[in-house]
Amino acid sequence: MAVVSNVSPLTARRRLGAELRKLRDRAALTTEEVGAELGCHNSKVSRIELGKRACTPKDFDGFMELYEVEEGEFRDALAELMRRGRQRVPPWWHTYNDVISANYSEFLAYEAEAARCSEHQTLLIPGLLQTEGYANAVTAGGYVALGPDQVESLVEVRMRRQERLREKDPLHLQVVITEAALRLQVGGPAVMKAQLRKLAEVAELPHVDLRVIPFEAGEKGASTGAFSLFATEKNGDVEAAFTEAADATTSLRDDPAVLRRLNRMFRNLSAAAFTPEATLELVQRIESEL
Repeated sequence: MAVVSNVSPLTARRRLGAELRKLRDRAALTTEEVGAELGCHNSKVSRIELGKRACTPKDFDGFMELYEVEEGEFRDALAELMRRGRQRVPPWWHTYNDVISANYSEFLAYEAEAARCSEHQTLLIPGLLQTEGYANAVTAGGYVALGPDQVESLVEVRMRRQERLREKDPLHLQVVITEAALRLQVGGPAVMKAQLRKLAEVAELPHVDLRVIPFEAGEKGASTGAFSLFATEKNGDVEAAFTEAADATTSLRDDPAVLRRLNRMFRNLSAAAFTPEATLELVQRIESEL
């Protein structure tokens, strides 16, 4: 197992947790049994396996002894993941903690580490594709209790997130939105015209797959909420999902059954949508009508 030299703490914790889960399965042990052997609650074992908690050196040694992992390259690689997972490197969004919720911070961490993101939105353009004008209108309207400075900070976060699409190894983004998202005039005609123009430009990037569900798709394109799916490998399985509530708060979903259901839903919505080529034509046509 190779360890990437610049792997982040979050990725390191997830990779170590996945390997520990494999070792536990190989040993045919439950989390309760492992917890009893290590002198801790089974919830701690589960959180370490899910990458939600850093593994201490003491716990690591306990895992290695329990799973009978001998000294060698594999154990050294696991130890390196353990060390990297314990590093405290503040993410770029740390400076916005006054306006970012814990759930949103977790969402940003997954987005920053993902190789692929699949997102569905019903009425709005996804944040990674928004113009500053559109983002400002959406944020000001959706968070009426926030002051101008707070709105500005949240818009800055949204614009900073878009750097993932311009990196040397960019995020591969799959987006499915409805035609309503194109026609809802957020911010007025001028703001929406600029937004549609940006959508057309971004849609031509090789690592962006944009599809629009037309009105005529009917119930096949109907969905009750927005969600995002993340995978750390471009062609790998979905590892986490975030669902969005009416108040724009996000909730992490990592139950395998839920991930399979949301992944299947995304595939069905994609099948109901126009092709990327037809989507681009629709975007350009609506933009020309404004």
